[in-house]
Amino acid sequence: MHRFAASVVALLALSGAVSASADWVRREETAMGTRIYVEAWDDDPVRGEQALDAVMANMHRIDELMSHYKPESQLSRINARAALEPVVVDPELFELLRTSIHYSELTEGAFDITYASVGYLYDYPRHVHPTQAQIEAALPGVNYRNLVLDPATHSVRFAHEGMRIDLGGIAKGYACDRGAEILKTFGIRNAVVTAGGDTRLLGDRRGRPWLIGIRHPDDKNRVVLSMPLADVGISTSGDYERFFDEGGVRYHHIIDPRTGRSPNGVRSVTIIGPTATDTEGWSKGVFVKGAAEGLRLIEHYPQMDAVVVDRDGKVWYTKGLQPPK
Repeated sequence: MHRFAASVVALLALSGAVSASADWVRREETAMGTRIYVEAWDDDPVRGEQALDAVMANMHRIDELMSHYKPESQLSRINARAALEPVVVDPELFELLRTSIHYSELTEGAFDITYASVGYLYDYPRHVHPTQAQIEAALPGVNYRNLVLDPATHSVRFAHEGMRIDLGGIAKGYACDRGAEILKTFGIRNAVVTAGGDTRLLGDRRGRPWLIGIRHPDDKNRVVLSMPLADVGISTSGDYERFFDEGGVRYHHIIDPRTGRSPNGVRSVTIIGPTATDTEGWSKGVFVKGAAEGLRLIEHYPQMDAVVVDRDGKVWYTKGLQPPK
Protein backbone atom coordinates (compact mmCIF):
# COMPACT_ATOMS: atom_id res chain seq x y z
CA MET A 1 0.00 0.00 0.00
CA HIS A 2 2.88 2.44 0.59
CA ARG A 3 3.55 2.97 -3.12
CA PHE A 4 -0.06 4.01 -3.66
CA ALA A 5 -0.09 6.23 -0.58
CA ALA A 6 2.99 8.01 -1.90
CA SER A 7 1.27 8.91 -5.16
CA VAL A 8 0.22 12.50 -5.83
CA VAL A 9 -3.25 11.38 -6.84
CA ALA A 10 -5.21 9.39 -4.27
CA LEU A 11 -8.48 7.87 -5.40
CA LEU A 12 -10.48 8.88 -2.38
CA ALA A 13 -13.59 7.07 -3.49
CA LEU A 14 -11.93 3.68 -3.52
CA SER A 15 -11.97 2.90 0.17
CA GLY A 16 -15.33 2.90 1.88
CA ALA A 17 -16.94 5.80 0.04
CA VAL A 18 -19.55 3.47 -1.44
CA SER A 19 -21.03 0.50 0.36
CA ALA A 20 -19.85 -2.87 -0.84
CA SER A 21 -21.88 -4.43 -3.61
CA ALA A 22 -21.61 -7.77 -5.38
CA ASP A 23 -21.64 -5.82 -8.63
CA TRP A 24 -18.41 -3.96 -7.88
CA VAL A 25 -15.40 -6.17 -8.50
CA ARG A 26 -11.95 -5.15 -7.28
CA ARG A 27 -8.43 -6.43 -7.69
CA GLU A 28 -4.99 -5.38 -6.44
CA GLU A 29 -1.64 -6.75 -7.60
CA THR A 30 1.95 -5.62 -8.03
CA ALA A 31 3.40 -5.12 -11.50
CA MET A 32 5.59 -2.61 -13.32
CA GLY A 33 7.28 -1.84 -10.02
CA THR A 34 4.14 -0.43 -8.45
CA ARG A 35 0.65 -1.18 -7.11
CA ILE A 36 -1.99 -1.97 -9.72
CA TYR A 37 -5.59 -1.42 -8.67
CA VAL A 38 -8.70 -2.09 -10.75
CA GLU A 39 -12.31 -1.55 -9.72
CA ALA A 40 -15.21 -2.12 -12.09
CA TRP A 41 -18.99 -2.43 -12.14
CA ASP A 42 -20.56 -5.38 -13.90
CA ASP A 43 -24.08 -6.78 -13.67
CA ASP A 44 -22.47 -10.22 -13.84
CA PRO A 45 -19.78 -10.47 -11.13
CA VAL A 46 -18.35 -13.65 -12.68
CA ARG A 47 -17.81 -11.84 -15.97
CA GLY A 48 -16.41 -8.92 -14.00
CA GLU A 49 -13.79 -11.16 -12.39
CA GLN A 50 -12.86 -12.50 -15.81
CA ALA A 51 -12.42 -8.94 -17.03
CA LEU A 52 -10.11 -8.15 -14.11
CA ASP A 53 -8.12 -11.31 -14.86
CA ALA A 54 -7.60 -10.05 -18.40
CA VAL A 55 -6.55 -6.58 -17.26
CA MET A 56 -4.01 -7.92 -14.79
CA ALA A 57 -2.62 -10.40 -17.31
CA ASN A 58 -2.11 -7.52 -19.72
CA MET A 59 -0.35 -5.44 -17.06
CA HIS A 60 2.15 -8.24 -16.48
CA ARG A 61 2.58 -8.74 -20.24
CA ILE A 62 3.43 -5.05 -20.74
CA ASP A 63 5.87 -5.27 -17.82
CA GLU A 64 7.62 -8.22 -19.44
CA LEU A 65 7.85 -6.32 -22.73
CA MET A 66 8.89 -2.87 -21.53
CA SER A 67 10.70 -3.25 -18.21
CA HIS A 68 14.27 -1.98 -18.04
CA TYR A 69 14.81 -4.09 -14.91
CA LYS A 70 14.13 -7.40 -16.64
CA PRO A 71 17.15 -8.42 -18.77
CA GLU A 72 14.97 -10.55 -21.06
CA SER A 73 12.58 -7.71 -21.97
CA GLN A 74 12.61 -6.19 -25.44
CA LEU A 75 13.42 -2.79 -23.94
CA SER A 76 16.49 -4.26 -22.23
CA ARG A 77 17.52 -5.78 -25.54
CA ILE A 78 17.27 -2.34 -27.14
CA ASN A 79 19.52 -0.85 -24.46
CA ALA A 80 22.03 -3.67 -24.92
CA ARG A 81 22.17 -3.76 -28.73
CA ALA A 82 20.71 -0.66 -30.42
CA ALA A 83 24.00 1.27 -30.43
CA LEU A 84 25.53 -1.61 -32.41
CA GLU A 85 22.71 -2.59 -34.76
CA PRO A 86 18.99 -2.04 -35.39
CA VAL A 87 16.85 -4.03 -32.97
CA VAL A 88 13.50 -5.35 -34.21
CA VAL A 89 10.71 -5.05 -31.62
CA ASP A 90 7.01 -5.81 -31.36
CA PRO A 91 4.73 -3.30 -33.11
CA GLU A 92 3.19 -2.35 -29.75
CA LEU A 93 6.52 -1.34 -28.26
CA PHE A 94 7.51 0.39 -31.48
CA GLU A 95 4.35 2.51 -31.43
CA LEU A 96 4.89 3.53 -27.80
CA LEU A 97 8.44 4.58 -28.64
CA ARG A 98 7.00 6.68 -31.46
CA THR A 99 4.44 8.15 -29.05
CA SER A 100 7.25 8.98 -26.63
CA ILE A 101 9.03 10.97 -29.33
CA HIS A 102 5.75 12.80 -29.99
CA TYR A 103 5.60 13.93 -26.35
CA SER A 104 9.24 14.94 -26.49
CA GLU A 105 8.30 17.23 -29.35
CA LEU A 106 5.19 18.59 -27.61
CA THR A 107 7.10 19.35 -24.41
CA GLU A 108 10.09 20.85 -26.25
CA GLY A 109 12.33 18.04 -25.02
CA ALA A 110 11.34 18.26 -21.35
CA PHE A 111 9.96 14.71 -21.60
CA ASP A 112 12.65 12.45 -23.06
CA ILE A 113 12.94 8.70 -22.54
CA THR A 114 16.65 8.89 -23.35
CA TYR A 115 17.12 10.62 -19.97
CA ALA A 116 18.02 7.10 -18.84
CA SER A 117 21.47 7.63 -20.38
CA VAL A 118 22.12 9.63 -17.21
CA GLY A 119 19.30 8.33 -15.04
CA TYR A 120 20.82 4.87 -14.64
CA LEU A 121 23.65 6.46 -12.62
CA TYR A 122 21.23 7.23 -9.77
CA ASP A 123 20.37 4.62 -7.14
CA TYR A 124 17.73 6.09 -4.85
CA PRO A 125 17.40 3.26 -2.31
CA ARG A 126 21.19 3.35 -1.79
CA HIS A 127 21.43 7.16 -1.87
CA VAL A 128 23.82 7.13 -4.84
CA HIS A 129 24.06 10.01 -7.30
CA PRO A 130 26.59 10.68 -10.08
CA THR A 131 29.34 13.27 -9.88
CA GLN A 132 29.22 16.27 -12.15
CA ALA A 133 31.98 14.70 -14.24
CA GLN A 134 29.93 11.52 -14.66
CA ILE A 135 26.88 13.55 -15.67
CA GLU A 136 28.84 15.53 -18.24
CA ALA A 137 30.25 12.32 -19.71
CA ALA A 138 26.80 10.69 -20.01
CA LEU A 139 24.72 13.73 -20.99
CA PRO A 140 25.52 13.59 -24.75
CA GLY A 141 23.50 10.35 -24.83
CA VAL A 142 20.36 12.24 -23.80
CA ASN A 143 18.62 13.36 -26.98
CA TYR A 144 15.41 11.84 -28.30
CA ARG A 145 16.41 12.87 -31.83
CA ASN A 146 19.09 10.15 -31.70
CA LEU A 147 16.43 7.49 -31.22
CA VAL A 148 16.03 6.25 -34.79
CA LEU A 149 12.85 4.32 -35.58
CA ASP A 150 12.28 2.45 -38.84
CA PRO A 151 8.55 1.82 -39.40
CA ALA A 152 9.23 -0.53 -42.32
CA THR A 153 11.04 -3.04 -40.09
CA HIS A 154 9.78 -2.00 -36.63
CA SER A 155 13.40 -1.61 -35.63
CA VAL A 156 15.11 0.74 -33.19
CA ARG A 157 18.61 2.13 -33.44
CA PHE A 158 20.68 4.50 -31.28
CA ALA A 159 22.55 7.14 -33.28
CA HIS A 160 24.86 7.88 -30.35
CA GLU A 161 26.96 5.63 -28.15
CA GLY A 162 26.08 5.45 -24.49
CA MET A 163 22.35 5.88 -25.04
CA ARG A 164 19.72 4.18 -22.92
CA ILE A 165 15.95 4.52 -22.79
CA ASP A 166 13.43 4.06 -20.00
CA LEU A 167 9.66 3.96 -20.55
CA GLY A 168 8.86 4.35 -16.84
CA GLY A 169 7.52 7.83 -17.58
CA ILE A 170 4.82 6.68 -20.01
CA ALA A 171 4.34 2.89 -19.91
CA LYS A 172 2.15 2.84 -16.79
CA GLY A 173 -0.26 5.37 -18.26
CA TYR A 174 -0.31 3.37 -21.48
CA ALA A 175 -1.04 0.18 -19.51
CA CYS A 176 -3.96 1.88 -17.73
CA ASP A 177 -5.44 2.92 -21.07
CA ARG A 178 -5.08 -0.60 -22.44
CA GLY A 179 -6.72 -1.92 -19.28
CA ALA A 180 -9.70 0.37 -19.81
CA GLU A 181 -10.00 -0.82 -23.42
CA ILE A 182 -9.99 -4.44 -22.25
CA LEU A 183 -12.78 -3.69 -19.76
CA LYS A 184 -14.84 -2.17 -22.57
CA THR A 185 -14.60 -5.42 -24.54
CA PHE A 186 -16.32 -7.13 -21.60
CA GLY A 187 -19.12 -4.57 -21.70
CA ILE A 188 -17.89 -2.65 -18.66
CA ARG A 189 -18.55 1.10 -18.74
CA ASN A 190 -17.75 2.19 -15.16
CA ALA A 191 -14.28 1.46 -13.81
CA VAL A 192 -10.96 2.78 -12.57
CA VAL A 193 -7.56 1.38 -13.53
CA THR A 194 -4.58 2.65 -11.54
CA ALA A 195 -0.85 1.95 -11.81
CA GLY A 196 1.07 3.96 -9.23
CA GLY A 197 0.47 7.63 -9.97
CA ASP A 198 -1.32 7.01 -13.27
CA THR A 199 -5.04 6.40 -13.60
CA ARG A 200 -7.66 5.93 -16.27
CA LEU A 201 -11.28 6.53 -15.28
CA LEU A 202 -13.84 4.73 -17.40
CA GLY A 203 -17.15 6.55 -17.16
CA ASP A 204 -18.29 7.72 -13.72
CA ARG A 205 -19.07 5.90 -10.47
CA ARG A 206 -22.59 4.83 -11.39
CA GLY A 207 -24.14 8.31 -11.52
CA ARG A 208 -21.58 10.06 -9.37
CA PRO A 209 -18.11 11.26 -10.27
CA TRP A 210 -14.93 9.71 -9.01
CA LEU A 211 -13.46 11.97 -6.32
CA ILE A 212 -9.75 12.59 -6.89
CA GLY A 213 -7.52 14.12 -4.22
CA ILE A 214 -4.12 15.69 -4.83
CA ARG A 215 -2.00 14.97 -1.80
CA HIS A 216 0.16 17.43 0.03
CA PRO A 217 3.81 16.91 -1.00
CA ASP A 218 4.95 16.62 2.62
CA ASP A 219 1.99 14.76 4.13
CA LYS A 220 0.35 11.77 2.49
CA ASN A 221 -2.68 12.16 4.76
CA ARG A 222 -3.50 15.70 3.57
CA VAL A 223 -4.84 16.92 0.25
CA VAL A 224 -4.29 20.31 -1.34
CA LEU A 225 -7.22 19.91 -3.73
CA SER A 226 -9.99 17.43 -4.53
CA MET A 227 -11.83 17.21 -7.83
CA PRO A 228 -14.87 15.29 -9.11
CA LEU A 229 -13.92 13.64 -12.42
CA ALA A 230 -15.21 11.08 -14.91
CA ASP A 231 -13.97 9.38 -18.07
CA VAL A 232 -10.50 10.93 -18.13
CA GLY A 233 -6.85 10.06 -17.62
CA ILE A 234 -4.94 11.43 -14.64
CA SER A 235 -1.21 11.28 -14.06
CA THR A 236 0.96 12.64 -11.32
CA SER A 237 4.63 13.29 -10.72
CA GLY A 238 6.11 14.23 -7.37
CA ASP A 239 9.54 14.75 -5.88
CA TYR A 240 8.57 12.45 -2.98
CA GLU A 241 7.97 9.26 -4.97
CA ARG A 242 11.57 7.97 -5.28
CA PHE A 243 14.14 10.23 -3.69
CA PHE A 244 16.78 10.85 -1.07
CA ASP A 245 18.04 14.04 0.53
CA GLU A 246 21.71 14.88 0.91
CA GLY A 247 23.38 18.13 1.87
CA GLY A 248 20.13 20.06 1.58
CA VAL A 249 19.52 18.74 -1.97
CA ARG A 250 16.70 16.41 -2.96
CA TYR A 251 17.67 13.83 -5.56
CA HIS A 252 14.50 12.39 -7.08
CA HIS A 253 13.57 10.22 -10.04
CA ILE A 254 12.45 13.01 -12.39
CA ILE A 255 15.52 14.08 -14.36
CA ASP A 256 15.86 17.23 -16.45
CA PRO A 257 17.18 16.00 -19.83
CA ARG A 258 19.12 19.25 -20.23
CA THR A 259 21.12 18.97 -17.01
CA GLY A 260 20.99 15.33 -15.92
CA ARG A 261 19.82 16.50 -12.50
CA SER A 262 16.53 16.62 -10.63
CA PRO A 263 14.71 19.96 -11.06
CA ASN A 264 13.82 21.63 -7.76
CA GLY A 265 11.28 24.30 -8.68
CA VAL A 266 8.24 22.01 -8.42
CA ARG A 267 7.03 19.56 -5.77
CA SER A 268 4.19 17.90 -7.68
CA VAL A 269 2.31 18.00 -10.97
CA THR A 270 -1.12 16.55 -11.73
CA ILE A 271 -2.32 16.40 -15.32
CA ILE A 272 -5.88 15.65 -16.46
CA GLY A 273 -6.61 14.76 -20.07
CA PRO A 274 -8.28 12.35 -22.49
CA THR A 275 -6.02 9.36 -21.77
CA ALA A 276 -3.47 8.31 -19.18
CA THR A 277 -0.85 8.02 -21.91
CA ASP A 278 -1.42 11.69 -22.68
CA THR A 279 -1.31 12.76 -19.08
CA GLU A 280 1.74 10.77 -18.07
CA GLY A 281 3.81 12.18 -20.92
CA TRP A 282 2.75 15.70 -20.01
CA SER A 283 3.26 15.31 -16.24
CA LYS A 284 7.00 14.76 -16.55
CA GLY A 285 7.33 17.53 -19.13
CA VAL A 286 5.52 20.12 -17.03
CA PHE A 287 7.50 19.10 -13.95
CA VAL A 288 10.77 19.70 -15.77
CA LYS A 289 9.57 22.96 -17.34
CA GLY A 290 8.44 24.37 -14.00
CA ALA A 291 5.12 25.88 -12.96
CA ALA A 292 5.00 29.07 -15.04
CA GLU A 293 6.61 27.77 -18.21
CA GLY A 294 4.95 24.36 -18.02
CA LEU A 295 1.46 25.82 -17.63
CA ARG A 296 2.04 28.30 -20.43
CA LEU A 297 2.95 25.40 -22.69
CA ILE A 298 0.02 23.17 -21.76
CA GLU A 299 -2.50 26.02 -22.12
CA HIS A 300 -2.05 25.60 -25.88
CA TYR A 301 -3.84 22.23 -25.59
CA PRO A 302 -7.41 22.89 -24.38
CA GLN A 303 -8.13 19.20 -23.78
CA MET A 304 -5.46 19.15 -21.05
CA ASP A 305 -5.49 20.64 -17.54
CA ALA A 306 -2.82 20.81 -14.87
CA VAL A 307 -2.35 21.47 -11.16
CA VAL A 308 1.18 22.29 -10.01
CA VAL A 309 2.46 22.65 -6.46
CA ASP A 310 5.71 24.62 -6.52
CA ARG A 311 8.59 24.46 -4.03
CA ASP A 312 7.05 27.29 -1.98
CA GLY A 313 3.74 25.45 -1.64
CA LYS A 314 1.88 27.70 -4.09
CA VAL A 315 -0.75 25.87 -6.14
CA TRP A 316 -0.94 26.75 -9.85
CA TYR A 317 -3.86 25.86 -12.13
CA THR A 318 -4.54 25.92 -15.83
CA LYS A 319 -7.39 28.24 -16.83
CA GLY A 320 -9.81 25.35 -17.25
CA LEU A 321 -9.59 24.56 -13.52
CA GLN A 322 -9.68 28.08 -12.14
CA PRO A 323 -12.93 29.04 -10.39
CA PRO A 324 -15.05 31.66 -12.18
CA LYS A 325 -14.50 35.23 -11.05
